[in-house]
Amino acid sequence: MTHPSQLGARRILVASFVGTAIEFYDFYVYATAAALVIGPSFFPPGEPGVQLLSAFATFAIAFVARPIGAALFGHFGDRIGRKATLVASLMIMGVSTVLIGCLPTYAAAGWFAPAALCILRFGQGLGFGGEWGGAALLAVENAPPGRRAWYGIFPQLGAPVGFISANLGFLALSLGLDAESFQAWGWRIPFLASAALVGVGLYVRLKLTETPLFREALAQAAPERVPLATILTRHRRATILGTLAMVACYAVFYLSTVFALGYGTTTLGFSRPVFLLFECVAVCFMGLGIPLSGAAADRFGRRPVLITGLLATIGLGILLGPMLGSGQGALVLGFLCLGLLAMGWLFGPMGALLPELFPTRVRYTGASVTYNLAGIIGASGAPYLAQRLVEWGGIGLVGAYLAAAAAISLAAVALMPETAEADV
Repeated sequence: MTHPSQLGARRILVASFVGTAIEFYDFYVYATAAALVIGPSFFPPGEPGVQLLSAFATFAIAFVARPIGAALFGHFGDRIGRKATLVASLMIMGVSTVLIGCLPTYAAAGWFAPAALCILRFGQGLGFGGEWGGAALLAVENAPPGRRAWYGIFPQLGAPVGFISANLGFLALSLGLDAESFQAWGWRIPFLASAALVGVGLYVRLKLTETPLFREALAQAAPERVPLATILTRHRRATILGTLAMVACYAVFYLSTVFALGYGTTTLGFSRPVFLLFECVAVCFMGLGIPLSGAAADRFGRRPVLITGLLATIGLGILLGPMLGSGQGALVLGFLCLGLLAMGWLFGPMGALLPELFPTRVRYTGASVTYNLAGIIGASGAPYLAQRLVEWGGIGLVGAYLAAAAAISLAAVALMPETAEADV
């Protein structure tokens, strides 16, 4: 296989990073809005807790759509190429996000408002389902020997950048607008801003060429007719283990962000700007954990890095109740920083690990499906279930939930082969 020049490699890594940063921005804009404004804007007046649960239910819709998007875009990504598929997924995600910013509220349009919101949230999930796998392959399939995990961190770095961009946008609006203006129209601005970001992403991605591994695979044989059927029949074990390995990564992230934001601004009584600032500080620790674990995964292997991170996450579950539930600013911020550091440590190697589990001919589908199925298990219901657990038995149950998710992923990683030296 020929490797790209230094300039070509830089362009590839920038493209994998920029696209995922935009997609994660779009996804987290909704996540933040779900914790702050979606309930009162799009559902009937009532108890704030009930509205928050309704908002978290719409949050889950995209996670149901994501595996469908993974199968759809994976099919074309494995048959016609990575480039066109990445462009299409970015377009669908961006259009859905912008249209959410244009929707009428429940007060203006009745039940049309939440119905349209659910459809567009499904569109977000559909586009996102095809994004991550293609971006990871773009990086990993161009990586030189021994550096796949390092190249694989660049799409992963899109997550903290997208998250902090979304949160800073909401923070600036919360500080610059009164509560009435923010609720009435201010929250729409981050959604509408996605139009400009998608334009930048398309400009970068349209300049790409196909990965050398994909070109070589096409030269050797015709593509699989139905890649999804292939991974479900010939690569079931890899699909199941890869999915379960990602569960804790999703759980710790969405409990430390979406659930914590809703819990912090309602139950604990923190103001919206203060808690958004907490999360902007904490996500920097996620951005630190990703390159550290990526470098470690190339040096020591994927499994040892993930096992240490999962053991730490089980301990984090024990700390969740005493720290997050304390209501004390320093302890709450400390938990958020630890949670997102753990998430970054677990997330970093996944950019290489999941693609390495599958052969080139079905890699787009395999990596995308495992990544997004894990989202259903680990993330789709996490904020909703955590809110329910608080109501049923207190914040300590949320910590037990996090520890259980980490234990599931730990068992999957223990059963998984080491892929650092795998021939891709």
